[in-house]
Amino acid sequence: MYMKDKMGETDMTAQVNIVEVRAKLADTINRVAYGGERVVLERRGQGVAALVSMEDLKVLESLEDEADVRAALKARREKGRVPLSKMKARLGMK
Repeated sequence: MYMKDKMGETDMTAQVNIVEVRAKLADTINRVAYGGERVVLERRGQGVAALVSMEDLKVLESLEDEADVRAALKARREKGRVPLSKMKARLGMK
């Protein structure tokens, strides 16, 4: 199930058909959780989902959080922003 890259080195991302994963679910989960492998689930040769370790998920969530903060800071700097007090008044909030 391991893929080889152009240099012949083992890539830690496997592409597995969903039918195969069903037959070997526990093994696949162990490879992800303990081996640090990423598994792309395929249907008809197309990736449809991925299994990643909790560590990888935390990294992805951290990156998303950083992007959200950058977007919020950018929005605050944009011209024409409405002060919170005016927005609350417009929405009938105190």
